Formats: sequence, C-alpha cells, structure tokens
Amino acid sequence: MKPIPTNERDVVLVVDDSPETLSMLNATLDQAGMTSLVALDGHQALSIARRMLPDMLLLDACMPDMDGFEVCRQLKGDPELKSIPVIFMTGLGDTESVVKGFEVGGIDYVTKPIKSSELIARMRVHLANSRLTLSAQTALDIAGQFVFAVNATGTIQWATPQVHQLLETACGDSDWLETGLAACIRNGLQQSPLDGSGFILKAPQHNLRVMYLGASTPQEHLLRLLDNNTEKETTSLQSRLQLTAREAEVLLWMARGKTNREIGIILGTSPRTVNKHSEKIYKKLDVDNRTAAAAKALQFLEH
Repeated sequence: MKPIPTNERDVVLVVDDSPETLSMLNATLDQAGMTSLVALDGHQALSIARRMLPDMLLLDACMPDMDGFEVCRQLKGDPELKSIPVIFMTGLGDTESVVKGFEVGGIDYVTKPIKSSELIARMRVHLANSRLTLSAQTALDIAGQFVFAVNATGTIQWATPQVHQLLETACGDSDWLETGLAACIRNGLQQSPLDGSGFILKAPQHNLRVMYLGASTPQEHLLRLLDNNTEKETTSLQSRLQLTAREAEVLLWMARGKTNREIGIILGTSPRTVNKHSEKIYKKLDVDNRTAAAAKALQFLEH
C-alpha cells in the first residue's frame, strides 16, 4: 500500500454562528500550519463538508435552526463523511451535553473560552489517530476481504465471501474449482514464494494473481487474491470514456464502491485530489453524482 501523503496542510472546517469566534480560530489554525474553512450554520457546514472533505470539524454545539449535535448526527450517517473526526466547542458545562456530543459521534470537546494551545494539541492527537484508523480500515477492506488460507496440497481451508465470489467470476466452471484450483495453488506454493511475492493463477475465464502472505501455522498458508484485470479495466474506461489515466483509476474504484478517502489511500493521493478528479469525471460523463458515474462505468465494464 502506498503511504498516506503528509505534505499537505490539514484542512479543518470550523462551524460557529459567531464571526468573532471564527476569526479567532482561523488565526489560531493558520499559525499552527492548518487550513481553515468556515461555516456559520449547520446546513452550510454539511454542504462544505460534502464538497471539500475536511480532515476535521470544530463544531459549535449550540446554533440556531440546526444545532451541532444534529450536524454531527447527519455527518456520521453519510458513508463519505462518517470517518471525519468531530470536536465539539461548547460553553455548556453540564454533563448531559458532553455525553450527548459523544453519543452522536464526537471524539472530544473543548469549552469556551477556548485555550488555543490546548485545542491545537488535542487536534493533532486526533488527526494522527484518524489517519492510523483510516489506514487500518482501508488495509482490512482492500486486503482482508480477499484473504484465504490453504493447506500444503493447495486445498482451501477458509476464505472470505469476497474470495469465493472472485473465484467463481474468474473460473466459470465448478468442476475446475473442485479439481484444478488446488493443483494450481499447490504448484505456486512449490515455487517457495517469499512473503509479499506471488504467482499467477490461470483460471478458465481470466487470470488472477495470488500474493503469498506467509504461513499462519506449519500446515496453513495465508494468501491474498487479486483480480488481474484492473489494468485492463482502467485502460478500457480511459479509451471509451475519454478520461485521463488517473481519472480512469478513480472511476474504476468508484464503481467498486470505494469512498474518496479510500481511493486516496489506494492511489497514494489526498481525498481532496480524488474529489477534484471526481468533479472532472462528472463533467466528462455528463452526470451529477458518483452513483450515476459508477453506474455508467459499470455499463462499459460489463460489455
């Protein structure tokens, strides 16, 4: 997996109905090397969050019309935004309000008047933890969902549902799955692959790639299954939809159900860069959103 880029400034969305507070926090964040976006109400905050995908929200709990608790609740209900950490800002000292903030998905809170040094220290801890959590979740999603184990004869001992689905798609022959699959895996293991290396699994419909992850026990080998058709699919989307190579990669992973943050980790770029590619893709495909773009991509991939 490519490392998460660290050379871009963290982007923090500050949500407060007080212009004075926004001005103070903007100066504080800028001095700390962070980029701030501002919103004066909850509706504006959600709109900006969906367009800009900030790294964190500083959210005032008490605002007219839509309070901070409802903003956080809607944020956490959106698959694209739910991983963004939220720190509540409040002048409320009662335990009930603090508990409510945690219940709707907040990770921390600070009380007004805000102490700048304490706020920045807390933010940096939560930003670091967010990156580690997102990286781990993506690793499990990308690698863990396609992991399986075999014995020395190549017979599958256990596998995730995604492995079975990918094998069935690539094989198209139940007899080969029962007889030829184990022989192919056994031949690959006889090459004594090192951890992280792999071999091609020549299936009837199209080839797959198997990566060797190591021996979980002396009698059990842990493997990762990869679809060897990614490059072919990317090239097809690029030529048929008049996209750039990177736009085609983004669209392919979009069609596979990945969020912009997940795509950013897969491609080694920031979610905001992915968001920019997404906007260009929408224009080229003449669609309004990622669902429509993914549907159009799948139409081409399925034919």
